[in-house]
Amino acid sequence: MQEAMISKAKALLADGTVTRVIGWKRGEFVYDVTPAVFESAQELDEGFVYDDFTAANVSKYLIKESRKEGKILCFLKPCDTYSFNQLIKEHRIIRENVYIVGIPSDGKLDAEKIKSKGITGILSAQRDGDTVKVETLYGIETLPLADAMLEKCLSCKSKKHVIYDELIGEDGEVIDSDRFDMVEKLENMTAEERFEFWRSELSKCIRCNACRNVCPACSCEKCVFDNPQSGVENKAPADSFEENMFHIIRAFHVAGRCTDCGECSRVCPQNIPLHLLNRKFIKDINSLYGEYQAGEDTTSRSPLTNYDTEDCEPKIVHERGVE
Repeated sequence: MQEAMISKAKALLADGTVTRVIGWKRGEFVYDVTPAVFESAQELDEGFVYDDFTAANVSKYLIKESRKEGKILCFLKPCDTYSFNQLIKEHRIIRENVYIVGIPSDGKLDAEKIKSKGITGILSAQRDGDTVKVETLYGIETLPLADAMLEKCLSCKSKKHVIYDELIGEDGEVIDSDRFDMVEKLENMTAEERFEFWRSELSKCIRCNACRNVCPACSCEKCVFDNPQSGVENKAPADSFEENMFHIIRAFHVAGRCTDCGECSRVCPQNIPLHLLNRKFIKDINSLYGEYQAGEDTTSRSPLTNYDTEDCEPKIVHERGVE
């Protein structure tokens, strides 16, 4: 796949369709793969990477890149296209300045999950059916694929690209996902159990803002948490209330707009399952207002920003909450 992508990028650069390419480059470690912009065939040959550790969604980077001179090529996985569509809907990306090549994805590996199995000194990782072979400084290790894959990929909602200019490979379909299973498990807990679960998780937060910075839905030019006049300026939380409210406020802020890309949980250095807050809101919106998938198109309005005579009454929401 990497060779096909580089070949496509070179061709589009050569014929003037695009002036640059946003892709990924390797960092210090084999699993340290981050977004990068390439402007020549030589740069692509020297640095472009696409492998099982290439998980980052580049959609948010296109907010700024689409405002620069010339058209930029981006490669989008199916889940990424939902974020791209949502950003178009919110007038954050200039569509005509972006050339999209859709690429298939069978899920990405999670280096942190691999390391949690006691595997260190990772040099490479290769899938072999339902297992993953990891080459390390100390030899070859093997583990089940499910134990090495990103959580967001284990509960993937779609293999279908919802926007593209052309595809590499075949397009997939929307999947009957089990992504709300953990949300239902939390809903079945008592209020005290849920409180303890989230207190345990959110107390790990170090306020690094990685979740906010990577989130495609968090695209405000000036975040309230960066405003010294807001009273909630970015800082270490003074108490557990502030610790909780940062993530709860952020989840409310993206409700109805979150595409469930899972980037927030992927980049969290404390491994907090932040996506579960967003999935709770998605599940509630589906049950109260009807099925809705943010980013599925560029024209529909979120149920939370659109009035319909069939909307549920506040009384129903309140009674449901009491239950």
